[in-house]
Amino acid sequence: MVKRKRSKQRDCIRAYLEGRKDHPTAEMVYEAVREEFPSISLGTVYRNLSLLAEDGEIMRLDVGEGQDRFDPNVEKHYHFVCQKCGAVSDLDMPWMKHVDVLADSFAAGKVTGHMAYFYGICDKCAE
Repeated sequence: MVKRKRSKQRDCIRAYLEGRKDHPTAEMVYEAVREEFPSISLGTVYRNLSLLAEDGEIMRLDVGEGQDRFDPNVEKHYHFVCQKCGAVSDLDMPWMKHVDVLADSFAAGKVTGHMAYFYGICDKCAE
């Protein structure tokens, strides 16, 4: 991990994300952080989220909706994306390491990992 100068804004962003399970967008983080830092810009939030992701403190998720989502849980795990409301949630299922081995036998190179998103309709939207 790169040793970066400490930033109050980055600390606030990190604290906001800590323990969250809803995988917020940068805009959601921006709206929340503005309560403590009213003059913070959306660009500053994006920059700090990028730094946190680069440093491995959070995960950046591209679930195909045009906006990145951010996850404080950096352990290997899967995500479920609702195709109706766009909600992103963790799937409580074991990580399938054997997928890497299987994919490696088909790849034109060495497979070092995988990321998978599962899509469907969440229970809330299905009601």
